[in-house]
Parts: sequence; C-alpha cells; structure tokens
Amino acid sequence: MNNKKLIRFDWAMKTLLRDKANFDVLEGFLSALLEDDNIKILNILESETNAQDENDKFNRVDLLVEDSELRKIFIEIQNTRETDYLESLLYATSKIIVENQDLGEDFKNISKVISISILYFNLGIGDDYIYYGTNEFRGLNTGNKFIVKKRVNISETFEPKYKFVEKKIFPEYYIITVERYKNIVKKRIDEWIYMIKNNEIAEGSTSKNIDKAKQKLAQINMTEEERKRYEKYLINMAKDRDAINTAKEEGKVEGKLEGKLEGKLEGKLEGKLEGKMEIALKMKQKGIAIEEIIEFTGLTKQQIDKI
Repeated sequence: MNNKKLIRFDWAMKTLLRDKANFDVLEGFLSALLEDDNIKILNILESETNAQDENDKFNRVDLLVEDSELRKIFIEIQNTRETDYLESLLYATSKIIVENQDLGEDFKNISKVISISILYFNLGIGDDYIYYGTNEFRGLNTGNKFIVKKRVNISETFEPKYKFVEKKIFPEYYIITVERYKNIVKKRIDEWIYMIKNNEIAEGSTSKNIDKAKQKLAQINMTEEERKRYEKYLINMAKDRDAINTAKEEGKVEGKLEGKLEGKLEGKLEGKLEGKMEIALKMKQKGIAIEEIIEFTGLTKQQIDKI
C-alpha cells in the first residue's frame, strides 16, 4: 500500500472527521472554499441523514460553525446519481432553517445556511467544477441588484458606532463536481479538490491545515478494524458501479441483437424497447433504486413496475 495514499474523503466524513480532534481538517477545507480563515467548527449536529454505515451511498454532515455571521453549514457527499438531487438540496436547507427556528422567535434570528455538495458524478451541463448559487433580486427593467441593508453595531461605547451591511439571509449553495476537476492547482480550494479526487496531497500544497489532512487521513495510520470496514466500503462502491455499468451494457447488446434479427423497423424498435426492459430488469435484481433505473433507461415507472 502506498504510504502517501489517503483515505477517501467520503469515508473520512463518515468516520474520522466527526471527531472533534479532527475538526481542523474540515476547517481548512471550509476556509479555502469560503475564503475565510476565521472559520471555527463548534459542533456536528447529528440528524437522521448523518449516515455512518459502510453500505450508505451518500452522507451528510451538519456543522455548527462560528464566524462573523454564525452560519450553519452542511456538507453532503454523493457518490451515485440522484434524479432529484437539486430538489433534495432545497428540502435539506429548508429543514435546517425550520429546525433551528423556535416557534415565536423573532425572524431576525433565522439561521444562515450554506450547502456544500461534493459530487462524484457530473450533475447537469457546465464547463466548471465549482458552482455557486443563491437567491437575489434584480430589477426587471434595469437588471440591477436590489440591496437591503441592516445596521450592525461595531462598538459598545457610550456613543455606539455602527455600520450598514447588506442582508444576506438566503441559503448559499456550492456544488463541486469532482470528476470535472483537471488536477490543475490555481487556488487554495484546488488543493483540497485535488486531494478529494486523487486521495493524496498535491506537491507544494500550502493551504491552511492541509498538512493536518495529510497526517490524519493517511491510510497507514488506520487500525486493523478501520481498515476492514474501509475495504468493505470500497468493495460495495465498486459493486454498485459495476452493477449499473453491467446492466447498461448487457441491455444495450441484447437490444441491438434483437433489432438486427428482425431486420425491419418494427423489429428494431421492439429490440430497442426490450433492451431497455432488460437493463431495467437487471438493475432491479441488483437492488438499484427505481429513480436511477428511470434515469438510465428512459422508461416510465409504470413500465418498470410491470417487469
């Protein structure tokens, strides 16, 4: 085993990085992404979606973070395609806001939420590997941004001083598509994405706390029990990928053969449909979610249910 190799970041999020002693690794990652060196993680907020089993295909970690805005941050890592992923992000941010707002509490205390998605598949169409989004209002006629400000005290003296700053209350979203990253380091966050993609630190990396990641996430430091669980996780990940790829390829081949044997347009169409049905059948037999079957085959839920 290569001593330089690190544990996969998704596995680390399930295990090591939940330990308060290792918060400095997550703080380094967040500092690079949010360009704020004052990030401090106070706690991990446990929830039903914080899965830790090696069979889980995705996991989420809710963090209580201290900075100038006292933000709530959740990081979600997704290894397999989910048809309604954006909808699930919207639900998750809304749920965090509601769960952290007591009934009757003044709305000025509403939680600021930042959503960070680390995806090991390509979601949508784009030419970048990091995307940012949030709600904002712009004039329909001018296109200019509508800005609402609030007063913030900057001193507690006899004559308090204050300043006006823009209100930024809406959730902010970062989507990182790991597979689109080209292994070129141009800024601090690239050092972390390089690590996430390649399970090793890029030569010359100097980002805050990335040296801690190199030390704490080294495979060589795993106990025998951790190593067995980690290997089981990797095997399950490989099986999932193989199940999807095998079903796709076998279904395509059988569909093409069926179409060729007919030698007519009707036969080709029938073969194509039977090929899709064959893909769906194999995927169902392997326990793949129906949403993923619909995504890969284009069949309807009703067609799949009849198989």
